[in-house]
Amino acid sequence: MKNVAIIMGGFSSEYDISVKSASVVFKYLNTKKYKAYRIYITKNSWYYLDENKIEHHVNKNDFSIQLNDEKIKFDVVFNAVHGTPGEDGILQAYFELLNIPHTSCDSYQSALTFNKRDLLSVLKPYGIKCATSYFLNQGDKIDTNSIVKKVGLPCFVKANKAGSSFGISKVYEENKLKTAIEKAFYEDDEIIIESFLDGTEVSVGVITYKGEIVVLPITEIVSENDFFDYEAKYEGKSQEITPARISDVKLKRVIEVASNIYSTLKLKGFSRSEFIFIEDEPYLIEVNTTPGLTEESILPQQANAYGISLPDLFENAIEEVLKK
Repeated sequence: MKNVAIIMGGFSSEYDISVKSASVVFKYLNTKKYKAYRIYITKNSWYYLDENKIEHHVNKNDFSIQLNDEKIKFDVVFNAVHGTPGEDGILQAYFELLNIPHTSCDSYQSALTFNKRDLLSVLKPYGIKCATSYFLNQGDKIDTNSIVKKVGLPCFVKANKAGSSFGISKVYEENKLKTAIEKAFYEDDEIIIESFLDGTEVSVGVITYKGEIVVLPITEIVSENDFFDYEAKYEGKSQEITPARISDVKLKRVIEVASNIYSTLKLKGFSRSEFIFIEDEPYLIEVNTTPGLTEESILPQQANAYGISLPDLFENAIEEVLKK
């Protein structure tokens, strides 16, 4: 029986969402094959929470725990930490140094995909289309006239390194830009301002399943709000329609692009990419490499539509890294 550390929490605004994802993994993981341990990663401490809600310190030197007189080491880490340090390459590099297999992509790919500006810059030479963008770092002079001249109105102001739509605003008027920029800087010291793309939004899950790259059924996002914000994602203010109501031409094209991104970046494990169609062409918004894994999350919905149950989805993720 393999020891599996299911890591959760993290240092970002996505802490609670991460704990929900990890709880679902813990619930559905095959107990006949795996002994699962819930490991919380916080700024102040790393600890194993046992069935009696007792915390046990994690030894960061070798990522082990001590239970009574027994030292527990882990065969594999199931990463359910959204945001930093679980989605930006920090924990991936740590586990790679310790030679502990983990279910996410490698440290470089994690860091790259988490940085929206760098990701789009890397993918553009491969023909991946994206919105016109304007970059700002904390402390830069804010010239709202130049921003509007480049990206137009309305536009989106986003934290460069944040997930779950934290720090994002849709701005219709130039005089509202500075407030939106301040909101984004609360989440990150780098921001990206993008032109508004008016079209059908879709989410595309791509995973490695039984050794093959699989593009899962596409999900169409129809938000009740002005865009796919936190409320729409997590508080039921959207319709997530799988399979998406798109033409065969659009379907073929977005499958091709999403698969190409996964292969080009040499991703592993789970990924979920967001696109907006302009006519028949998908424009990339972002790539998530540690997507939500609750029963209601998009990627598990897509896996179910493909015929993969949650126990199979989680077991496959573990077995893929153990066979390396």
